[in-house]
Amino acid sequence: MSTHEIPDSHARFYSGGKIGVLVIHGFGGSPVSVDPWAKALHGEGFTVSVPRLPGHGSSWVELNRTNYHDWLTEVDVALTKLLELCDRVFVAGFSMGGALALRLVQIRGSEIEGLLLVNPVVHDRRRVMKLVPVLQLFIPSLKGGPTDVATPNPPLHSYRRIALKALHSARKLWRITERDLYLVDTPLFIGYSPLDHVVNPENSETIIDNVSSIDIREIVFERSFHNVALDYDSDLLNSESISFIKEVLSGEIGSGEGFHDDDELVRAEFDEIVAQLDVKGSDYLDILESSQREESRYERSLYAHPSQPPKLKKRQKNALAALISGPLYILVIKIFGSDPLGLDIWPGLIALSVGAFFLFAELRNEPREGDGSAL
Repeated sequence: MSTHEIPDSHARFYSGGKIGVLVIHGFGGSPVSVDPWAKALHGEGFTVSVPRLPGHGSSWVELNRTNYHDWLTEVDVALTKLLELCDRVFVAGFSMGGALALRLVQIRGSEIEGLLLVNPVVHDRRRVMKLVPVLQLFIPSLKGGPTDVATPNPPLHSYRRIALKALHSARKLWRITERDLYLVDTPLFIGYSPLDHVVNPENSETIIDNVSSIDIREIVFERSFHNVALDYDSDLLNSESISFIKEVLSGEIGSGEGFHDDDELVRAEFDEIVAQLDVKGSDYLDILESSQREESRYERSLYAHPSQPPKLKKRQKNALAALISGPLYILVIKIFGSDPLGLDIWPGLIALSVGAFFLFAELRNEPREGDGSAL
């Protein structure tokens, strides 16, 4: 077991009756973060499964070795097992677990009775998030903030550092999930905290405004921060979740008609087929972007000047990398307030200076056309 293991972070399975609930934890978290919620649902006689997402519960280094396809596959397998044991199954998700829950419904909605979301995330509009695709190439992680729970002394349930490669992949999950929100037409329970410091409550508004569900129950957790299951409103979350599930089971609320014309139904069926590809590791938006890049490179090769620029040598590449990573390191210190090495901006300044010096030296020594040294 890793020394960085979050205590008691194993997956949970609470055996009960023929009604099943799949509960999914969030990014960088663990089953500990949703365990009180899962236990309350099991207390009503439900069979509850709480998988541990790949890369979670051990260390942020392990998390950086995984991506959203791994996480989605894990919850898809857990859902299949639950469906084999139970007659009717609900899916519940917290934070990024909400995005995974939405994605499951977008792909396998006909097998799922209802959806429960708590402070779900499908986008992050902050400008700083646009730096993640670049930062993750140079910096593996950033220091995270304190756990976002209003109650004192919550159990350790998430990493203290943000794994940037994994976060970059999570943003891809959010993008496709937000794009396909209209495919969701199951009864929806959605709760959010106005005082959430991790996920902007606007995410819940985006979901409510774009799903095709007829029956939507909206709950506001006034006394809690991000992780409601460990916070002051945990009892409210538990009671409202149980009430919602029982009303769906009794037929008091139902999915209604999610789609109202044949064209929209055809589009939904097409997107569901594409969504199946996502589970196997293919994202057709990524494929489309890749093909567009290839086409662009082909067009440039047709019209480019016959003399192509020379390839960079290894020392030139290293110098260029230092020249780029230096300013990025300084940017991280200034914007995020994170100091990975505890040396303020000096490592960035040193990398910038060394990179500039060696790149200039290499370019000065580069043989020129007609120079005998090129022979």
